[in-house]
Amino acid sequence: MTKYDDVLNKYPLPSAVKEELKAEFERLGINKTKARQIVERCYQAYLANLMEPGEAAGIIAAQSIGEPGTQMTMRTFHYAGVAEIDVTLGLPRLIEILDVRKNPSTPMMTIRLAEDYAKDRNKAREVANRIEATYILDIADVATDIRHMQIIITPDEKALERKQLTVEEVKKRIEKGLKTEVEESEGKLIIAISEPSYKVLMDTFDKLRRLVLAGIKEIRRVIIRKDGEEYVLYTEGSNLKKVMKVKGVDPARTLTNDIYEIYEVLGIEAARNAVIREAISTLEEQGLEVNVRHIMLVADAMTADGELKQIGRHGVAGEKQSILARAAFEMTVNNLLDAAVQGDKDSLSGITENIIVGQPIKLGTGDVELIARLR
Repeated sequence: MTKYDDVLNKYPLPSAVKEELKAEFERLGINKTKARQIVERCYQAYLANLMEPGEAAGIIAAQSIGEPGTQMTMRTFHYAGVAEIDVTLGLPRLIEILDVRKNPSTPMMTIRLAEDYAKDRNKAREVANRIEATYILDIADVATDIRHMQIIITPDEKALERKQLTVEEVKKRIEKGLKTEVEESEGKLIIAISEPSYKVLMDTFDKLRRLVLAGIKEIRRVIIRKDGEEYVLYTEGSNLKKVMKVKGVDPARTLTNDIYEIYEVLGIEAARNAVIREAISTLEEQGLEVNVRHIMLVADAMTADGELKQIGRHGVAGEKQSILARAAFEMTVNNLLDAAVQGDKDSLSGITENIIVGQPIKLGTGDVELIARLR
């Protein structure tokens, strides 16, 4: 307990505001009387900023996000000045976030490393090798010998050393992946095709080319960059579940821009935070300022039922109770026809449906019903 606690506890302010005030009071070393006056002023400002009962919170949030959204450009961006990784930004990215796409157009991860790996580039490279998908063409030359019906693999020693692989490991992984025997001869690996068929030879070659020898299949490329005192990995492609298990990765600080993947791996609360973080960063990158509370309201609407739902006819808008509200959004004829066939009733309790039928809406002063007592 500090001397300011009893002053702060008299006012029902949010805990974060109280902590901030307490820290400032202690830093400035002010007396209780002055502290009480400051807290009183802060409480008055807090009350002035509270939303009025009957305020159209959803409409204000929609307007606050939709209006700046019209100023957004449609483009991709070379991430952090690295030409190899393109990241979708602007309007297409905002649509992706609100639609909760299962496969975003440019999935990427920001992987922070554990303490003993973060400051050593060689150790960071080790982790990158464990994560980045390695294919046969990354570490060897591959040729097809049609005359003898075989595939000849000539490993590149420098590439193997860089990827921390041995010829024996490569041989075992090819045998396991293709379910066929691999012979080793004069430093080369030879895959013999049992039947004299050109098609079988080319099919085997294709399978070999697509076979992941090391790393995680979805992670196509890893870039190492120094961020302050530590090295950080940026990836093209995303697989949060597998990356979090890799030795040397700090799972608590590792991020992905695939919100649906976060929902599946870490749950609904993490997905809600991801929606807020991604939407804010997309808007800020375009130089647009939107109050975080509007985006929090949208994220809450998307996650309130314990599952991640898009803002659209298959999610939040499509699950409204009112038939007229659903019809006003999309699929007008289908919604009205289905409701008519099933004999559904609309209680006209919301905003949209009352506007459609021309009734006063339950909002602001319209939310209040006065009863006169006659004596």
